[in-house]
Amino acid sequence: MRLTVYTDYALRVLMYAALHPGRLTTISEISSAYGISRNHVMKVVYELGVAGYIETVRGQQGGIRLARPPQDIVLGEVIRRTEPETSLVPCLASGGGRCVISPACKLKRALQHATGAFFAVLDTYTLADLTENQGILKDFLQREAAPAGQAAG
Repeated sequence: MRLTVYTDYALRVLMYAALHPGRLTTISEISSAYGISRNHVMKVVYELGVAGYIETVRGQQGGIRLARPPQDIVLGEVIRRTEPETSLVPCLASGGGRCVISPACKLKRALQHATGAFFAVLDTYTLADLTENQGILKDFLQREAAPAGQAAG
């Protein structure tokens, strides 16, 4: 299974917010730290807000923060929410696709089992698990956000 860039960015935004508890972070800050488009981050932030994972504060001193504790944000749930389609093959998608062997197909069952296992593993991880090594993650993000030729400090 391959996750979309959108899901990757959603997880990165959540991780960034989790690494900065107690303060608001901005879209520009997140975009700069990861080296990704501000417009992409803006879209992801909006959707994460609608889904209830983050809170947004408008205004000049505004930004975002987690709406729930990191240990309450389960990866499998986030990915199910951000991925438009998790079917590995067309016959597993809603609507089923058309396949002449579908009534007797063992592949379909195997792929359903594999997809279930994929999400079962992700359901054992939370955002807190992804960010328990906060110090090193913050160091990498600060280095990326530093302007060329300057050390992050």
